[in-house]
Amino acid sequence: MTPVANEPFNMAQYAVGAAAERSPSKTALLVYDTQTPARPSETWSFAELEDAILRLAAGLGERGLKRGDRVAIRLGNSSQSALLFFAAIAGGFVALPLSDQLTAPELKTLLDDSSASAIATFEPLPEDIASGVMVLSPSDIASLMRTPKRADYAPVSANDPAFLIYTSGTTAKPKGVLHAHRSALGRRPMYQGWYGIDASDRMLHAGAFNWTFTLGVGLTDPWANGATAIVCTGEKSPELWPGLIAATGATLFAAVPGVYRQILKYARPTPGALGNLRHGLMAGETPPPGLVEDWSAATGLPLYEALGMSEISTYISTGPDVPYRPGTVGKPQAGRRIAILSTDDQAEPLPAGSEGLIAVHRSDPGLMLGYWNRQEEETEVFRGDWFTGGDLGSCDADGYITHLGRVNELMNAGGYRVSPLEIEAALASCPGIAEVACTEIRVRSGVSIIGAFVVPNDATKKDADSIKAFAAGRLAAYKVPREIVFIDKLPRTANGKIQRKALVALVPASA
Repeated sequence: MTPVANEPFNMAQYAVGAAAERSPSKTALLVYDTQTPARPSETWSFAELEDAILRLAAGLGERGLKRGDRVAIRLGNSSQSALLFFAAIAGGFVALPLSDQLTAPELKTLLDDSSASAIATFEPLPEDIASGVMVLSPSDIASLMRTPKRADYAPVSANDPAFLIYTSGTTAKPKGVLHAHRSALGRRPMYQGWYGIDASDRMLHAGAFNWTFTLGVGLTDPWANGATAIVCTGEKSPELWPGLIAATGATLFAAVPGVYRQILKYARPTPGALGNLRHGLMAGETPPPGLVEDWSAATGLPLYEALGMSEISTYISTGPDVPYRPGTVGKPQAGRRIAILSTDDQAEPLPAGSEGLIAVHRSDPGLMLGYWNRQEEETEVFRGDWFTGGDLGSCDADGYITHLGRVNELMNAGGYRVSPLEIEAALASCPGIAEVACTEIRVRSGVSIIGAFVVPNDATKKDADSIKAFAAGRLAAYKVPREIVFIDKLPRTANGKIQRKALVALVPASA
């Protein structure tokens, strides 16, 4: 992919301003309450969206914010959250989306680390948490939207900072990933390489607005294509999604694989039950084997997967023009430069069929500017011209990528390194298992075993021995889980991703 020149470019103008100029009266944003999906609670045209964004940007400037200041956003999945994200970017500030589920200590850590100048939050904050930070309430944001004079789009450049995302990653301390305005241009290969999107589409995303998956797929990309974004507020239990998808007229639906699995389990959708939906989009974690086939069999619709990360978003996928191939995540999107590198320090791409680290060329405009205040860690993820984010994989002769898990999730079983994905795939078809996740369990100093955490189909029938026997028929002896732990549900983040670190706490004390 050709590097983006550092020329004037404002991400908000690209995503919102251009659509407002082309189609000012076109519906840009619909907000629905999940309990009353028959009609939207809010409807915004592109002209109204741009007007609110630019007045908000002006209001932030009048409150004393300077270009480059971080504006924290903790307003849940509301229209204000979406508007403020793009208003900060439009004004030349740096948007900082935060989860509304953060505890007070977690919030203080991120505000201190980012040196945020302001935070918009739905609840008052103690002085010791927001000391020196301008606190804006939802009513303050509503008032700023009525600022008499609109701002112009700030004359920023493509490589200037636009937003900062914190990811828990694999470290004890959350890591800030800083993205440039050009990141919006880095998303263009997804338009047809994954979505097959056009201006007539209506995009509904199940995730939260503190995640690049949601901010990009749910807002930035539909608006950049003149399409309509749909936001749902309120409870989002799995059995509600089919009705919401149908009632909102969504043509595209995006979620993590776990949400699709839960919809199949609890809502049992049938062909035609999803209204105008054309296909589903999933990313964020590795799907369980058979999910694509199960979804298509139940709904009659395709489900397209993508692989991505906070540092570059999604860059490998299936889509309308890239047929699904079982066991793979898809192909690099058009224009992407992807390679497989060895797990040592070599920077030369490996031949087809080799296993190693999935790498992205540093010329990709979607690649992060860097890690916030942790520049020393950037040397660990770059090898010459390649960025390696920790995903393991292989590439076949046809260009399809198989995802083999994360380097930091590999388990040590008797001296062997084993991916939890391999064991989960083997157990997915085991009778009696509804869901399964694996992780390493430390039993004593220097000794670990593989544990499988199982959600049974029937809570009254829990047979650990039969599961181990099933695994033994499909896996090498050292890969067979030594411990089977039955649980009611897998621990997941607010976005539906499995929390492997939380699994260990579920091990019975006697294990």
